[in-house]
Amino acid sequence: MRTRLQFALLIFVGVLFAVLQADAATPASAPGPSADSQHLTLELVSPAEAIYPGESFHAGLYFRLESGWHVYWTNAGDSGEPPSAQWTLPAGVTASPIQFPTPRRLPLGPLMDFGYEHEVLFPVPMQVAENFRPAGSTAVIAAKVSWLVCREVCLPGKAEVALTRKVLAAPPSSAEEDASAKVLFTRFAGTMPQPLPATDKATFSSTSKEFTLAVQTGSRESSAEFFPFDQTIIANAAPQPAKPLSSGIALTLTKDDNIQSSPKELHGLVVFPNGKTYEIHAVPGRIPDAPAAAGLTEGGPGTLIKIAGFAFLGGIILNLMPCVFPVLFIKGLALVNSSQHERRQMRLHGWVYTLGIVASFWAVVALLLILRGAGQQLGWGFQFQSPTFIAVMALLLFFLGLSLAGQFEIGLSLTSAGGSLANKGGYAGSFFTGVLAMVVATPCTAPFMGAAIGYALSHSALVSFVVFTALALGLAAPYLLLAYNPRWTKLLPRPGAWMEILKQAVSVPIFGTIIWLVWLFTQLAGTNALLGLLAGFLLLAITGWVLGRWPAKPFSTICAALLVILSVAAPVYAVRNLSSAAMDHVSDSTAKSSWQPFSPALVEQYRMQGRPMLVDFTASWCLSCQVNERVVLDRPDVQQRLKDSGIVLIRADWTRHDESIAQALAALGRSGIPTYVLYDGSVNAQPRLLPEVLTPGIVFSALDSLPKVRQQSAQLVRPSVR
Repeated sequence: MRTRLQFALLIFVGVLFAVLQADAATPASAPGPSADSQHLTLELVSPAEAIYPGESFHAGLYFRLESGWHVYWTNAGDSGEPPSAQWTLPAGVTASPIQFPTPRRLPLGPLMDFGYEHEVLFPVPMQVAENFRPAGSTAVIAAKVSWLVCREVCLPGKAEVALTRKVLAAPPSSAEEDASAKVLFTRFAGTMPQPLPATDKATFSSTSKEFTLAVQTGSRESSAEFFPFDQTIIANAAPQPAKPLSSGIALTLTKDDNIQSSPKELHGLVVFPNGKTYEIHAVPGRIPDAPAAAGLTEGGPGTLIKIAGFAFLGGIILNLMPCVFPVLFIKGLALVNSSQHERRQMRLHGWVYTLGIVASFWAVVALLLILRGAGQQLGWGFQFQSPTFIAVMALLLFFLGLSLAGQFEIGLSLTSAGGSLANKGGYAGSFFTGVLAMVVATPCTAPFMGAAIGYALSHSALVSFVVFTALALGLAAPYLLLAYNPRWTKLLPRPGAWMEILKQAVSVPIFGTIIWLVWLFTQLAGTNALLGLLAGFLLLAITGWVLGRWPAKPFSTICAALLVILSVAAPVYAVRNLSSAAMDHVSDSTAKSSWQPFSPALVEQYRMQGRPMLVDFTASWCLSCQVNERVVLDRPDVQQRLKDSGIVLIRADWTRHDESIAQALAALGRSGIPTYVLYDGSVNAQPRLLPEVLTPGIVFSALDSLPKVRQQSAQLVRPSVR
């Protein structure tokens, strides 16, 4: 029995040894040109079909990634590692370091990474020595590649890839190339950074917390992004406010918290919206001043006059926009009341009304410029992105509507009746009506206004005030013109009892505006915070009853003042403590399958694919936007035409502040909405801006101007970009 057991054990050991020997004798399978790994595919490519002495050629590591996953740039940002390769090459062939294309900013919570999504080609220059002597008819170019691929989690990966190429003893009479690899290299050639031209210049200055980087390219630039090669230089996730210069651009960069001393140079990439990327070595130096109004743009004073004229014309048209209708009702009532006044008094009312509009425009522009100087990328109408501001506006209009409806007499001045103020109350009313006109006009952008506002806010403070003054004068012009022609008021009926009915009727559009503001408040702050705004309305209703029951009494005035304070405090408290933090503010129209939510990466990807696009910059608080969507873009025939054209529809919802949307608007020379941008599908073509007020004919004409949509575009899978 023991002998049999020993014999069986001997056989088992022999079989095991034979298997191991067989495995050892079996050669490992040679790596191929491509390898599949978790969430990506790697391929080694090269246009060169042959290797010969003295040749210089390129190989490339081509990554195709699953949607939402990314690999990293040479400076990965706040986390990550770039791909690396160890080469196994024939004797006499050497490889240069991996070259990295222009990266993208990849936000991840409070962090910012730099890398690539969807696909990327890393070129690697190869050199063949002059004394290269081939050992055979073929040679193998092989690499062991390592990488880190990430989404919410990061996974390390590695693979071996290899290419076999013919070997020649001398250069061939005609170069042989891999056609598919050549197409790939050509397609990605535009993503490679270029050296800053010798005629251009990059300098920087430093403070305790910031760098100011100036890049002079010889032409005015509207926006740019900076990617540092060195880590712990700048705060990667911080905004990079841009200041246009007459011959370039200046970027404000927040220093990294761990920086020890100011560097001798800022080495990195500057990426411009037109797709050009330059590698810069900025040295300490003077930062050019922003150009003065006279020499700001290529057109000089003539351009400024033209833009101011557009602003004035836009202000006139703004009187016809639906958001200004309530104020027009109020001014119509004021004209009836003053139809018998002397000419001089009517003119004074007109100028005081104009002063109210101009002063309020100046105040908002000054605040906007101050906030932009502090690093905030804001645009025209930014105050309507604040639920607190909307709540205060709704309360103000509700209080005014109660007065017009007859609950109490307070006029437009919102002051109590007093001896010395009684005579001035009418002028105060005209002034604050002008202020109200400006405020309610903000959510609207009339034709000619978009380019004027974008021009103004991208230039010096002086130019901004000149252009916005022209806009304010245009808004005030119709009423001011009527004030200087009092004979036109003879067309109005004589004063009588009907005036009280008209006064009460004016409250109807006021309350209609309040309904819109309540809806907008709910969009931004959520239904829980709406409770605070409704409580504010209740307190104002009690205030109106107190003022109507005991008019011009000291105790009622004090009580009313306290109630007004409480009415404002209620929604402010609700916004801070009851807002729905997780509320999705994307508009219903954006949620439709035909429109995709905006991201710069998505636009860039479709642009690189040659897909035509229509980008709609909109917001819930923009009445002009909503009118265009309901009347034009949502029409069945327009929707069908857009679908048939194969154009990609992207909606940039700016209801809440979004830094990427603000920067995209700035790059287009705009600072307000609505803005409609058409990309014709050509990689290097400039985007085309459509008018602020759309018609079906404008949309159809724009689609007719596009090149024929490529047949394969309809077969492309719509990407999902984080």
